[in-house]
Amino acid sequence: MRLKNLRSLFVIAVISCSFATAQTSNNALADSATFDADGTAHITRIVPMPQTVSPEAQKWLASLTQNQHGQQSLAERRASTDAWRARNSAEAEKLYPVNIKEQTIAGVRTDIITPLETPKEHRDLVLINLHGGGFNADSGSRIEGVPIANLAKIKVIGVYYRLAPEHPFPTAVKEVVAVYKELLKTYQPRNIGIYGTSAGATLTGEVAVQLKQSGVPMPGALGIFSTHSDYSRPGDSYQLFTLSGFPGTLAPRYVGGPSPDEMYVGKSDRKNPVLSPIFADLRGMPPTLLVTGTRDLLLSDTAHLHRALLAAGDDAQLVVFEAMPHVFWYNFQLPETKEALGLMAKFFDEKLGR
Repeated sequence: MRLKNLRSLFVIAVISCSFATAQTSNNALADSATFDADGTAHITRIVPMPQTVSPEAQKWLASLTQNQHGQQSLAERRASTDAWRARNSAEAEKLYPVNIKEQTIAGVRTDIITPLETPKEHRDLVLINLHGGGFNADSGSRIEGVPIANLAKIKVIGVYYRLAPEHPFPTAVKEVVAVYKELLKTYQPRNIGIYGTSAGATLTGEVAVQLKQSGVPMPGALGIFSTHSDYSRPGDSYQLFTLSGFPGTLAPRYVGGPSPDEMYVGKSDRKNPVLSPIFADLRGMPPTLLVTGTRDLLLSDTAHLHRALLAAGDDAQLVVFEAMPHVFWYNFQLPETKEALGLMAKFFDEKLGR
């Protein structure tokens, strides 16, 4: 599959379902790499199905090649995302039983997700979950909040922040900060954690920077699960991977060129340290867990933020899952998902209240 754009050509890897089929593919298409004078790469790679992941993950990765979607309008994207989220939310609630009620906090709609039983030592703890969805849809909410509430045995507040393009940056940041400040009336800051996936992970970092700049007491822990930490320039992984890893439409990004981030960024300075935390003073950030995969289009941004946190002297852990694409932990049938969710829950159990 050849994909062209303004500056480079990528011949993206062929996913094979076994080493045998990979060998067959090799006969038809050999690995190659050529380079322009400026270093732009023109590449062909044969990538066998990795044997280092679970059989369930191998089957799932192979199935992604069948899930091709064309361009969608925003209305179509939201409708399809809502339908998918409803199905997966129901599965999450079946696998990870919790209690859920809706409540407005600081003028913002939220879900209050509580474990069926909360240990005494966790009754003063609370997590804020910020869902994914590219800032223009909701692809995560209860899919993210339910499992962690169940596994960590900690109350989770799922925040339904307003979406772009109707409400671009910094609307979502302001709404989450308002919810956080309201919770500070009941909870000690060290007992509050904030976490999210994709857009929600990005928003988690942005909120943390905003709190620091405003002099508001910082939360006890952050969970940043596949983040976009730098809106000013594309990371390498964004040029190589799609939302599904290899399959699907590749839309490489270029500095100063068209970007799928326009809805959220609006007219903001892309180097604004709240919008792009990579440019912020990150000293004194809370303990942070970052999670991604080797086929995640946001692998680069997540790794960059991890290095920046380490350079600032912060407690930051990065976990990278082999062959996993963007937000694989939404898929509950994978052993890798169970491992990732377990790591996330354990992290908050260990860090909050310290």
